[in-house]
Amino acid sequence: MDGRGRALDNIFVERLWRTLKYEDIYLKDYATVPTLITGLTHYFDFYNHERPHQSLGYCTPAQLYFGC
Repeated sequence: MDGRGRALDNIFVERLWRTLKYEDIYLKDYATVPTLITGLTHYFDFYNHERPHQSLGYCTPAQLYFGC
């Protein structure tokens, strides 16, 4: 079931999870699953709307997607 381009997609997913772990999960040390879900919801909102990304020219993903 290996699709074309899958190896390159894996690089971006691995980088996202590494960033998530070091910037949120390891720092907050969630005790329960509901608090983890709430924390991840807040983190991904921050990641997509507030955190500038160097590879995107210091824009947020939302700015590029919505054309702001």
